[in-house]
Amino acid sequence: MTADKIIEDWKKRKYSRVYLLHGEEGYFIDKLLDFAENNIINEQESDFNKTIFYGKDADWVAVTNTCRRYPMFADKQLVIIKEAQFMSSLEKLETYLNDSLSSTILIISHKGKTIDKRTKFYKSIEKIGEVFLSSKIPDYKIHEWIADYVTRVGLKISAKSISLLQDNIGNDLSRIVSEIEKLKINLGNKKTIDEDVIEKYIGISKEFNIFELQAAIATKNLPAAIKIINYFNSNPKSAPIQMALPALYTFISKVYAIYGMANKSEFALKPLFYHNSHAVAQATTMMNNYGYNGIEKLILLLNHYNLKSLGVGDSGTDDAALMKEMVAKMMVG
Repeated sequence: MTADKIIEDWKKRKYSRVYLLHGEEGYFIDKLLDFAENNIINEQESDFNKTIFYGKDADWVAVTNTCRRYPMFADKQLVIIKEAQFMSSLEKLETYLNDSLSSTILIISHKGKTIDKRTKFYKSIEKIGEVFLSSKIPDYKIHEWIADYVTRVGLKISAKSISLLQDNIGNDLSRIVSEIEKLKINLGNKKTIDEDVIEKYIGISKEFNIFELQAAIATKNLPAAIKIINYFNSNPKSAPIQMALPALYTFISKVYAIYGMANKSEFALKPLFYHNSHAVAQATTMMNNYGYNGIEKLILLLNHYNLKSLGVGDSGTDDAALMKEMVAKMMVG
């Protein structure tokens, strides 16, 4: 069951006795908790019928006693355990689960990791309630997820602007959503997120970013690459080497993979690059300028300089110098 389906049921006032929200992706768990806290019990009844526990301080006896209490002047009471991953006695709640009240809605938020499906505690929840597994979205699906989210909030965004957000924010869904909501507020009556808007309200430069560094490498434009690296050096948060090298490696390894594809048409390449036509154009340019051996060399250099950035075989060269040395070697020959 998805987070949206659970919320849809809650809007219809269809509740299970227990919900276990667990997994590595915190965004969807936070989304469910936010809705539950603010919508399941109305404001007039919340003082008597909504109780929130925190894992570090929660005691299973206190939680059990609260869950066994009947609601006051209402049909339901809501009990939430936040940060349940820190509750040492969590599995002792199985006693309550085996004899739960239909008038209590218990929500257990277990962020950051999953609960073992083999435990009696997990199996007891499965019998009487709902288990929601909040998994990380794979990097290759982030582009699609951003596009879908922007559409759902009533906005439009170009493929290049999505890449700009993804390359600079990564797969942190909470931050991505926060930045998109910020853009929505600042757009006013406008409906399109473009590079100018992103630069103005989020601070991600449309000229000096990972995407443009990829373009500079693809076109063998060393002066442009050095200029971008200098910008990164002056603005350390914009693209630290620990973010830049993996992003470049992800892109260039995909270019390398193209050589193993029978069909190298734009139509065939688009799924590899999340249907981003700009990325496909960059990849094609890179292939034309470097060839198979050249692309292989780029990957080897990225691996080599990633190790150097971690201090392997390097006496402490600063990040900007390493990046400049790397792109110079990439474009020679």
